[in-house]
Amino acid sequence: MIDSIHNISNALLTDFYQLTMAYGFWKSGMKDKEGVFHLFFRRAPFNGNFCISCGLENVISYINSLKFHPEDLAYLGSIQGSDDSPLFEKGFLDYLGDLKFSCDLYAVPEGTIVFPLEPVIRIQGPIIQCQLLETPLLNLLNFPSLIATKAARICRAAQGDPVLEFGLRRAQGIDGAITASRSAYIGGCEATSNVLAGKHYGIPVRGTIAHSWVMAFDEEIDAFQTYADMMPNNCVLLVDTYSTLDGVKKAIDVGKKLEEKGFHLAGIRLDSGDLAYLSIEARGLLNEAGFKNTKIVASNDLDESIIQSLKIQKAEIDIWGVGTKLVTAYDQPALDGVYKLSAIRSPGKEWEYKIKISEQSVKVTTPGIHQVRRYFRDNLCIGDVIYDVNTDLSDGCVMIDPFDITRQKRINADVSHNDLLVPIYNKGKQVYDLPGISEIKARVQKEIASFHPTITRLVNPHKYPVGNEKSLNKLKTDLTFKARMKQHIGFVEEL
Repeated sequence: MIDSIHNISNALLTDFYQLTMAYGFWKSGMKDKEGVFHLFFRRAPFNGNFCISCGLENVISYINSLKFHPEDLAYLGSIQGSDDSPLFEKGFLDYLGDLKFSCDLYAVPEGTIVFPLEPVIRIQGPIIQCQLLETPLLNLLNFPSLIATKAARICRAAQGDPVLEFGLRRAQGIDGAITASRSAYIGGCEATSNVLAGKHYGIPVRGTIAHSWVMAFDEEIDAFQTYADMMPNNCVLLVDTYSTLDGVKKAIDVGKKLEEKGFHLAGIRLDSGDLAYLSIEARGLLNEAGFKNTKIVASNDLDESIIQSLKIQKAEIDIWGVGTKLVTAYDQPALDGVYKLSAIRSPGKEWEYKIKISEQSVKVTTPGIHQVRRYFRDNLCIGDVIYDVNTDLSDGCVMIDPFDITRQKRINADVSHNDLLVPIYNKGKQVYDLPGISEIKARVQKEIASFHPTITRLVNPHKYPVGNEKSLNKLKTDLTFKARMKQHIGFVEEL
């Protein structure tokens, strides 16, 4: 999608330190080493419990087009160090010019519900390639996953009412707008106002008139009637430019004339004021005039909290138009996705598992080559186990809370399950068929239905069990202990 907007190479869509590290691996003779990296997030967004994985299609598009073009290499060659000499040797730039993606990559399909610390992507291959992909993978997954999750929360608050994404004018640039529209649709929105996104992704588009249309006429009724005459088959009238309830009455007058021509007043839109009160009053006026099928659309800085409150107040709103607070993830502008090395090996050697320790327990990484197994009972998900792919789970397993080893759960071998990470690339060759956007959207709804409602509720959700398999947890503990012993961290010295 980035190419189609900017028509530029994307190979340099990365942080500079990825290139300096890649150069270091090349210069030090480590380029043939193989690494394993995992992409995951540490905390669920919006004070919730889960996240919807989104953005894999753009990841695949990026990787398939990944190439350092001559102009990219020329730019890198122009960068100088502190001694005014070129920072990168020509041999390294030639290496980048010949680079072809050759990694194995596993990922959870788009639309999958994932939880903190679970790998969303696992990539294995030449360490330089894995390192160069850190920034673009995070960029291409963090924001879409955030917006898809926000949309799912908003749609849950709407309790089955259609939600329309109206955020283009407030989105963070062109890429942000396009990405947000796609992600919001996947998360559950019914349509978008973004016509470019509609064309590119096949998302239904919706929209009628703004206040400027009404203000361009001397009389509000003339604005309504003119629009109805022009678009009798798409007549949703914005009624709050002057006096909302008077606007509703004028819309009813126009609706009666529409009916004489064989059309109907599709809806009215409320964009300001007390939406609960105004919608109830408007519904009464519409029903009394015989317009029981005319929908009431509401906008005005809505989010899941406001929608939930309006539902509690019995607001008579049929369709929700949500813009700024959806496409900008207003209350949490970023997902804290990270990308960490967990194993490395030299050609022909055994894997050496790696760990990063920290004074913050949530930042201590988990070594190994990970897979996530999701277990089911009575068609509901009951827990996720993160395990090393070399561990045999045929006899069942023990799940251990990564932050409290006293919290353990035994899962028997006969419990239904599936593994979340599926192969996307094998030795650099794409082996995954991309689903259509409607299929991804349907997957989200199926995923949400597979969890107990307390897991996905908006406020104080029940914590879903996610833990490390017992032997993986022991490996992490042992390596943490060794690392702290090596660095003399966290131990009391003898006095």
